[in-house]
Amino acid sequence: MSEVLTAPLVVEFPFTRSLGPVQSAFLTGLRERTVLGVTASDGRVVVPPTEYDPVTAEEIRELVEVGTGGTVTTWAWNPSPRRGQPLTTPFAWVLVRLDGADTALLHALDAPGPDAVRTGMRVRVRWAAERTGAITDIACFEPDDSAADDSAADDSVTDDSVTDDSAADDSRPAAHSGEFADAVTGITTPTRLDYTYSPGRTQSRYLRALTDHRIVGERCPSCRKVYVPPRGACPTCGVATDTQVEVGPGGTVTTFCIVNIKARNLDIEVPYVYAHIALDGADLALHARIGGIPYDRVRMGLRVEPVWTEGSRFPDHYRPTGEPDADYDSYKELI
Repeated sequence: MSEVLTAPLVVEFPFTRSLGPVQSAFLTGLRERTVLGVTASDGRVVVPPTEYDPVTAEEIRELVEVGTGGTVTTWAWNPSPRRGQPLTTPFAWVLVRLDGADTALLHALDAPGPDAVRTGMRVRVRWAAERTGAITDIACFEPDDSAADDSAADDSVTDDSVTDDSAADDSRPAAHSGEFADAVTGITTPTRLDYTYSPGRTQSRYLRALTDHRIVGERCPSCRKVYVPPRGACPTCGVATDTQVEVGPGGTVTTFCIVNIKARNLDIEVPYVYAHIALDGADLALHARIGGIPYDRVRMGLRVEPVWTEGSRFPDHYRPTGEPDADYDSYKELI
């Protein structure tokens, strides 16, 4: 039996979003070394602030300023920080209830070891040297050795719980207008996932065939359909597909779309065309780019063939074969 393939893969993209008035005020406040919360309908101060009431779901805008010191309500030690995390040395993930707030904020605590972290310990914000209006403007929390532990904090304290002492406290946070010069109105957050992918036995065979410029599918023993790429089981009958069938290499464009937005780090000029292609002998259309023809001449029924570039393990794109277009009835069930 052939060895199952594995490969390291990375999914990475910048996530861009606009900010409403509450989130804009919160992040702009961090840039100005100010932490803002919002007052919910039940009187609780929610930090980080939400735009809608957690109880009534009504929009809320009543901003208040809370302290930059607080109490750890719970924590977990991170012995091996990963790339992009707040600190490069081991640290604790902590939920911190800032002074004046009734909910906890998740962030990192810079501590020498797990023995130095405890529920109820007092901590304070360590501001980043350069602040841009992002949650990373709080570089991390650090122990506040000048303050006594909060004996009221214990493992039973959660984000949505309020102690009797806090409910009875009359010294509520001061209201804040949320107005700052040059407010932050949007953020771009880099997103990255590193993982090892294994396609399984069936697709390992399919990928190995591609290195020989062959396209191999598998046939269902029940309905006799040939699936490319193979899935290991027939999606219609639910039975294993273990009979390999070589298909193509030619095929028919069944449907397509014109791409007008250039993807980051993709060396393909727009506009270009991606299409569903029903390879000869296959009963499932695959997805591939069409090249060798102006984008506005691609059409349903166009006959195409794969193009392998030097050293490539899979077709770079499909190009027209010059054959007459396929009759619609021959591919209508594969659209």
